[in-house]
Amino acid sequence: MRSPFLLAAASVVALVACGQAASQGAPGAAAAATPGQPLETRQANTHYQPAFPGQTRAPALPASSYRVEVVASGLDHPWAVEPMQHGRFLVTEKVGRMRIVGADGRLSPPIEGLPAVDARGQGGLLDVALGPDFYNDGMIYWAYSEPREGGNGTTVARGKLVEAPGPAPRVENVQIIYRVTPTYDGDKHFGSRLAFSPDGKLFITDGERSDLATRPQAQLLTSRLGKVARINPDGTVPADNPFVHTPGAMPEIWSYGHRNLQGAAFDAFGRLWTVEHGPRGGDELNTPEAGKNYGWGTISYGIEYSGAPVGAGITAQAGMEQPRYYWDPVIAPSGMQFYAGDQFPAWQGNLFIGGLKDMFLVRLTIQGDRVTGEEHLLGDRHKRIRDVREGPDGFLYVVTDEQNGELLRIRPK
Repeated sequence: MRSPFLLAAASVVALVACGQAASQGAPGAAAAATPGQPLETRQANTHYQPAFPGQTRAPALPASSYRVEVVASGLDHPWAVEPMQHGRFLVTEKVGRMRIVGADGRLSPPIEGLPAVDARGQGGLLDVALGPDFYNDGMIYWAYSEPREGGNGTTVARGKLVEAPGPAPRVENVQIIYRVTPTYDGDKHFGSRLAFSPDGKLFITDGERSDLATRPQAQLLTSRLGKVARINPDGTVPADNPFVHTPGAMPEIWSYGHRNLQGAAFDAFGRLWTVEHGPRGGDELNTPEAGKNYGWGTISYGIEYSGAPVGAGITAQAGMEQPRYYWDPVIAPSGMQFYAGDQFPAWQGNLFIGGLKDMFLVRLTIQGDRVTGEEHLLGDRHKRIRDVREGPDGFLYVVTDEQNGELLRIRPK
């Protein structure tokens, strides 16, 4: 599930998998990590100074002990994994397929009834989430890049998952509940993470579509680009959203000034955390609050891919929020999960984030709203970590963004 509040207690049937011990570390900084010293030791892209101690380059944590098992393979660039009861999983494949992975690791035929996707570039079938009352109503929610007249855009739909009768599972009564506008003809920065809050509201992350032509819209309340949105599960707008009564503003907007958010999760206190891609440097961890501005593309701890400064080359401005933490060099973050299980007592309350660029799983310790330590896991596998979720069994599950993508289980040794 998207939140520890939604995890259903269930035992998992033993899966057919090959066990393999995993060493800690990752290319570059993590390989030579010394506990207590900054984990990241590579040269930064900028000379910007953090706004407060610990905002970047947290101390390395002692190496964790864990084991990795391959639950399933043969997935085509999987983008999201959603654990279900009885050892099963929903997994999306970027090309437009969604499958159920069984307790024996077998892949179902593609789920029927899904709408078409535009899978160019960073687009495709992206996140999936079980609805808050899934085990009663069967509703699932998914985000995808929708082909439209004049371009494409991030869209969120829902439907009832039906597994029988028939040779393949299917979704019925598909309903589009949210469309990011304006439509744009591009292939980048679709955002697309879905997270249900403890009170059942659906939070949706989006990107500003990458190009300089669309970047300013991250600061505009008349556009849905570069925003975190908050809606009810049926697509209606909650009456207490921050801009409901602001003339001209999109009422779904929760926070704005974001670049490309690909991770979202709620902690044990019900706070939303997000992670978003920076340019060269400046990947950000934030706690988006109602109505607040997170600065893109006016402030940033990164620089343009060309080496030029972002905007005026500033990292702070009145009325704009600072990230809780940032990375430079980048980790290229993706899915994220707060750990709440009992299989790893030392990990309780820790935040896990998929890393695409250096191919590791990031573990962060957090006290209050500050990051206090960092560890990189799975680096020896050399796989792009696209999503991470906690299963009902208390193990962590990740998918790797590869042509022969894998679903992995992380469990104690």
